[in-house]
Amino acid sequence: MQPESQPKRVDANSGSDQISIELASRRTGMSFQRTRMSADRTLMSVIRTSLSLIGFGFTIFQAFKKLHDAGVLKNSSEPRKFGETLVSLGIGMLIVGIGYHVVFMVGLRSERSLLQRAGLIHGESRFPLSLTLMVAVLLLAVGIFAIVAMLTGGGPLG
Repeated sequence: MQPESQPKRVDANSGSDQISIELASRRTGMSFQRTRMSADRTLMSVIRTSLSLIGFGFTIFQAFKKLHDAGVLKNSSEPRKFGETLVSLGIGMLIVGIGYHVVFMVGLRSERSLLQRAGLIHGESRFPLSLTLMVAVLLLAVGIFAIVAMLTGGGPLG
């Protein structure tokens, strides 16, 4: 005899209604995992675009700075400002993308928790910490470091 705290395990000998409910509950639980992975893919798209903007902007900035320092160009302020703008745009895009991701994931976890407490899904598997979010935060730190070095002319990047 099973204790009262544990629900009866559904198996092949259970009634068709119980099997149907169990399978629907598991599908719903898996849909939360798919939605979480979809949010990670969206953040990866933001990372790709931001990385391109930051990298391209920094390259433009450095190339024109070196040409100016070598005396090839008399004035390189406009292309350098364009590079700074691209890096700033990449940083801004990352901030918005990270913010959207965090808000979305908090809502998803909240909804999942409500369904779990109501007994509508099992929620046996945990939502792991998002590696994509960690990479986005790291890239944000690199972008901020780059723009500070570009604007102040200090550090190894300036």
